[in-house]
Amino acid sequence: MPEAYGQETPGTAARFIRTCDDIRHSLEYLAGIGCRGFDCCPGTVRLMDAWGTGSPGRAETLESIRSELGNCRRCKLAETRNHIVFGAGNPDAGLLFVGEGPGYDEDLQGLPFVGAAGQLLTKIIQAIQLRREQVYICNVVKCRPPGNRNPLPDEIGACVPFLKRQIQSIRPAMICALGAFAAQTLLETTEPISSLRGRIFDYMGIKLLATYHPAYLLRNPDQKKAVWEDMKTLMREMG
Repeated sequence: MPEAYGQETPGTAARFIRTCDDIRHSLEYLAGIGCRGFDCCPGTVRLMDAWGTGSPGRAETLESIRSELGNCRRCKLAETRNHIVFGAGNPDAGLLFVGEGPGYDEDLQGLPFVGAAGQLLTKIIQAIQLRREQVYICNVVKCRPPGNRNPLPDEIGACVPFLKRQIQSIRPAMICALGAFAAQTLLETTEPISSLRGRIFDYMGIKLLATYHPAYLLRNPDQKKAVWEDMKTLMREMG
């Protein structure tokens, strides 16, 4: 079960134990989706080589991560996609939105959240007194699942390392996880979104708030009030 933000025990020993737990949970997740080894790509090797060197600044840029992703063939979604949808927005954003995966319009344009759900997300961003170009938007998986079906565990597993590197590059003050798949993937939990939404969690030292996906709101407009309450929580946490 994910731990709510601010409930950690203070002290170096507690932080070390928390780090070990995070590593264990990540390894358990990878084992659960069938991973039996680690093929470290060049970017990952460079990132590990930089650990402990005290080098200032980011380990890598979004541009370098996208370059390494290339014409990705790491899972079967590559067989049916039109475009990889890497992400878009401000690389120095204080707020990062993470969705599930590209839909029909996103697959055609190669940009995240440009369809009907994206238009609603734009209104949500404007309601919290921001513009799309001020935030960063991406998804857990970078290619559209056929028929907009849910991403499969192996597809999520292929994309998660790139998502985590995007987050590490941006280092936002806040992550807003849109929908169950984004929240459950980042928090490594099976709790339903109805239980996770509106709560603040800690994700690698970054505050994370989960809420309903805009596509869900298009089907269930009565839940817009709940999302607005979540956005008020987000604004309070961001100051």
